[in-house]
This record gives sequence, C-alpha cells and structure tokens, in this order.
Amino acid sequence: MSLEKGLSQRAIERSCRISHSTVNEYLKRAKKAGLSWPLPEGMTEESLYQKLYPERQKDAPRDKAMPDWEKVRKELARKHVTLKLLWDEYLENDPNGYKYSQYCELYRRWLRKQDPIKRNEHKAGDKMFVDYAGDTVPVIDPETGEIRQAEIFVAVLGASNYTYAEAHWSQNLPNWIYAHVRACNYFGGVTDAIVPDNLKSGVKKPDFYDPDINPTYQAWAEYYGVVILPARVAKPRYKAKVEAGVLVVERWILARLRDRKFYSLTALNQAIEQLLEELNNVPMQQSGLSRRTVFEDIDKDALNPLPDIPYQLTLYKIARVHVDYHVEYEKHWYSVPHSLIHEEVTLRVTEHLVEIFHKSQVDPVATHPRSHAHGRFTTSPEHMPKQHSFQTEWSPERFLKWAEEIGPATRGCIQTILQARQYPEQAYRSCLGILNLANKYGKQRLEDACQQISTEAPISYREIKTILDLQPVPPQLVETNLPPHTNIRGKLYYN
Repeated sequence: MSLEKGLSQRAIERSCRISHSTVNEYLKRAKKAGLSWPLPEGMTEESLYQKLYPERQKDAPRDKAMPDWEKVRKELARKHVTLKLLWDEYLENDPNGYKYSQYCELYRRWLRKQDPIKRNEHKAGDKMFVDYAGDTVPVIDPETGEIRQAEIFVAVLGASNYTYAEAHWSQNLPNWIYAHVRACNYFGGVTDAIVPDNLKSGVKKPDFYDPDINPTYQAWAEYYGVVILPARVAKPRYKAKVEAGVLVVERWILARLRDRKFYSLTALNQAIEQLLEELNNVPMQQSGLSRRTVFEDIDKDALNPLPDIPYQLTLYKIARVHVDYHVEYEKHWYSVPHSLIHEEVTLRVTEHLVEIFHKSQVDPVATHPRSHAHGRFTTSPEHMPKQHSFQTEWSPERFLKWAEEIGPATRGCIQTILQARQYPEQAYRSCLGILNLANKYGKQRLEDACQQISTEAPISYREIKTILDLQPVPPQLVETNLPPHTNIRGKLYYN
C-alpha cells in the first residue's frame, strides 16, 4: 500500500484497521531492513519476521530442549505442586532454559492440544465425584419371580479416574451414605472434597452459593473430615469426571451384564466387583496407563486416612411432642420432659441410640436406647409430670368423663385402654383419637361401634374406625319443600 500504491499512513490505518503507530513502526522496520515491494522470491513468514525483528532473534530458543509436558501435567496433579516449583526444578537441570512466562505459555499451548477431559487439572487426593448411573439392573426374586430394579452407585477420583461401583435397591439416605463409606474403603482413604449431584439424599435445597446439605450427609462428612461441594444444577461439566465414569461403567460393566440373570443383590455386586477390577486394570486410551497404575502413582498416598472407628449412620427427624409427652420414630414412642408438650424437637437416631434435642441446645433433653418394637413406648419416669399439676390439663378422669358423655360402651373402651398401659399417659393419644371420632361419625354411631367390641381384648383406634367405616349411614330427614324466604329468589328470577 505504501510502496506500490503510494497511500498515506492514515489511509493504511483505516484500510487495515490497525493503529497509526503500528503502521509507522512496520514501515520504519522495513526501510531499515532494506525491504522493497514485491518481496524477494522464496521469502517465508519466518525469514520476514527475522528481518523485521532481528533483535528478538538473539533470545530465540533454538537450542533449548522442550520440557516433558506429560510429566509436568502428572506432577501438577500431586498435592501442593505448582508450575512455579516445576519451573525452578527445570532451571536447575537447564540453566539456559525458558523463562517462566514462556514456560507457562508453552505448557498451556500443549495442554490445549490434549484430550478435552485432561484440561481440568485435578490435584491428587483432592476430589471424589459421586452419582448414580442412569441405567438400572433387574434382579429377580427367586421365590415370587418379582423383578426389582437395582440402582448403580458410581464414584470416581478426579486425578486418576480410579472408579468404584456398587448396586443397591434404592437411592434413599442409608444407601447413599453407606455407598460413600464402602467407596472410601475401596479407595483406602478419603479425599479433601466430594462433588455429588443434587440428589435429595445429599442436598435438601440446591444453591450455588449456599447449598442446604442433608444433616445426615453433613454429619458423615464431618466424621470423615471431608467437604461437600455439590455440582451446579443442570451443569454437567462441573461433574464431568463422574459423568464420564458413569458412561464407562455403563459400557464396560452393565453392557457386559445385559444378558445375565441375577437372583440376589449379592450376586449382582459380585459380578460388578469382578468387572470393576478389569476396568481399573485396563490401559486408558489417552495415556496408555491403567487407572490402578495412575491411582497408585498419584492418588493413593495423597488420600487422607480413614477414621479409626467405623462410621455409624446417624439419621435426623423433626417431630412435635404430643400431649402424652412422647415423640414417634418408626412407629415407636419415646418420652421427653413433659414441659415440652406441643414443642418441636429434633431426633438424632443411630443404630442403637435415640437422642432428642430442643431448639439449639447442645445437650439432648432425652436419650433412649433405640427400639424396633412397633406401637410400644419407651418412657423415662423422670419425664413424667407430677400428678397434681398434670391433672389440670389431661388425666384419666377427664377422658373417662368425656367418654361417659357419649355412652357407657365408649366409657368402657376408654377405661380398658387406660388400664392396658403401664402408664396411663401412654394411652392418651389413642383415647384422643377414639373420642374425636364422634366429631366425624356422631356420638350415637361411636357408641354403637364400641358396643360391638369386647373390652376383654386389646382395643385400638384403628379397630373402632374400621367398624365405623363399615356401618351403614343412617338415613337423614331432608325437607323436600323449601320454606319461603326473602333470600330465596326461585326459578322465576332467572327467566
């Protein structure tokens, strides 16, 4: 444009859309290098660059050996290793090597050319990604022939891709927690963080900035000294490791099991375990190394140790204290101090213990051994109220008087229920339920139902309600002619 067309620098600036100073610099460098237009035949981009910028050729890294970038990537996966540290070690072996900025730039260029999965650099022992496979496996009940679908849990270590998988019946909280326990046992240690999907068993309310972690899941994480970092909702790339791991498990394990029939969950897990060993031992396509080899080289020594004492599942439940100062957990009733009647409490339940907390108190207000007996009560005498103070609200005499207003048969049933319990207060809930049936079915129908029940056998609310539901509804008197009234307009109003 300048030498052949004779255009000014401003015209060249507008045409090429570059700054005036850049145009001026190029023309000065071309004049100093003795360049004319057209350029000599055979001149390449590289030779042109050398003529325009001869001062930069002095530092040109012609004889510098290129670092082993694959080794650099592997070292960066180790804990506390940085690119600056690796560059320092590189200069110790090659003092005339690349400067730090160029070293980093060359590594980034190399990394961009690798497989996209490798772009996310994961530190050794940093994260474990967990999720469920989309596919399930049918398991046949050998006695009934019923087919149940088993869920497949998958865990993947971020740095090595070392994979764990197992089958269980559902994605409920106990299965979710103990699957984590078995995965950590399989890996032989615990990562610094766990990245789950937003499954209800793990995350009660997803939120990118402040997710609401399930209390049981959080208690497990604190016991193992691990941080829960839920993936972003509808953002698979934030848990790409486990997404790829699930795909590998589905293709490598589940696809191989598609024609096999399983008659127990144990048999299915044994088959998964066998194929899982093969999966972790087969070389990966990109690196040529197996998952187990990379795990033992990178992840194994970086994992945090497992707890000395095996984890005991802890479940939480919010409950309200009833008038009998008991709260229910799995159809068993546990007492609390009677002063907490109608209050909301939190139950912390382990395999052998039930602890009850009120509001934000650190110490439990009640502690009981866990019982699996349905419909029974566990009552501490110190939780019972003094008789004189409790009679002002609820007492056996009050329930008997209330029942007597309905009829003698109803009174007999209530008296039998009160006498059948070790403490009368344990029967208050059943008594309230039975007497409140009069509001729905009427006093006479309740009295008739109670007459059909033998007071010598155990009496329950459910039994009386069943009788009432089976009773024919008595005919009711209905007026066929409406009385005259100023608010009744009649059919002529709408003509």
